[in-house]
Amino acid sequence: MTANTPDKSGQMNTLSQVMAKLHSKGYDNEFKMSDHGRMQPAEGDQIYDPEDLKIIKTYRFEGESDPSDSSVLYLLEDREGRKGYILDAYGMYTSHDETGFDEFLKKIPVEDREEQLIFGGL
Repeated sequence: MTANTPDKSGQMNTLSQVMAKLHSKGYDNEFKMSDHGRMQPAEGDQIYDPEDLKIIKTYRFEGESDPSDSSVLYLLEDREGRKGYILDAYGMYTSHDETGFDEFLKKIPVEDREEQLIFGGL
């Protein structure tokens, strides 16, 4: 599974490369939709509304031959600077069938940061 961005020296091209780099920089926290239609980290008891979070980077990955292998990774940050991510598949292949997930995601403000700001230089 490769990212749909041009290949540059040192650039992360696969989901596993990006996830490994995220883990090394403290982005271990996967956000999930709660039963009451709000987002929360898999570990922790914080509960977020869309305005409590911001999407700081989006990565899209395309499967080599199977469209169901396409995924999108959203890097998130809350108001206190805690970081995490949401991993999903594209469109009809979404892995999030919770009611309101897409609408919630659309309401999160986007601040597209450069990778150097996120990872401290690659």
